[in-house]
Parts: sequence; structure tokens; C-alpha cells
Amino acid sequence: MANRTSGLAAAVALFAAAAAIGGPAASARPLVPSEYRYEPFDSNLPACADPEPLGEIRTTFREREEQYWRTGLDIVAFEVVQETGFRSNGLDYIPRRYCEARIAMSDSKVRLISYSISQSLGPIGFGFGVEWCVSGLDRFNANAPNCKMARP
Repeated sequence: MANRTSGLAAAVALFAAAAAIGGPAASARPLVPSEYRYEPFDSNLPACADPEPLGEIRTTFREREEQYWRTGLDIVAFEVVQETGFRSNGLDYIPRRYCEARIAMSDSKVRLISYSISQSLGPIGFGFGVEWCVSGLDRFNANAPNCKMARP
């Protein structure tokens, strides 16, 4: 019994010594809002229902379906457009506005589209960029499962 007790005491002492040598726990990285960086972002993003990002989604969707998939599908209308998040990833990341909408398609089906509008991610880093995913039409599962990865 004495050997077991002394072995336990030695293990506790060894653990305490290792914890003391390890030093203080590492602190989290500094949180610098993107507006205060050397090349700051201003978070000036179009609204979810703004015609410019919706037009870009409609155009790129039509081109992709026409040229690559050859389905002839087109977005007829955007309905029930709503914001689901703004800067949800944190203040120190590239500003993004997350949105969802119901879209009427040319095949008479209504589908859900999830999209994000991001600052400085347009062509050559100018303007805004739009990334989107239509539920049921994510053929390569890039945002799987069911476009979940396109949401905040």
C-alpha cells in the first residue's frame, strides 16, 4: 500500500512540475476589427435584396446551366429575400452579408438559395463578390449537405 501511495504522490508531483514548466497558457490572437487594419474594410455592402448582387447571381446561374450543365434552367424571380447574418464570422474577418431567398425557376419549381455578399472579393479584388448555392442543384456537393456550408 505504501508503494502505491508513494507512486501516486510522485505522479502528482511530476504533473505539477510539468504544468509549472509549461508556463502560462497561450493567449488568443489579437482581435483587430477589419476597419482598423493597414488596408481597412469599411463594411459597406449591398443589401440582400439589392438588384446588383441578385442580377449577378441570375446571370452566373444562367450561364452555368446553359454552358456547362445544358439544362436550360433559369431564375425567374427572387421571393422572400432575407438577411441571415452580417459579419457572423467575426469582426476581424472580411465583411460578409449572408442571405437566403426563395427563387422561382423556369421549371416551375421553387427552391431555396443561400448566398453571401463579400467585400473586396469581386474581380481583381474590387467591389463585392457573391457566392451562392441553390438547394437541390449543388451537383458537386461543394456546399454539402444541402447548401449548409454557404450559410453562416
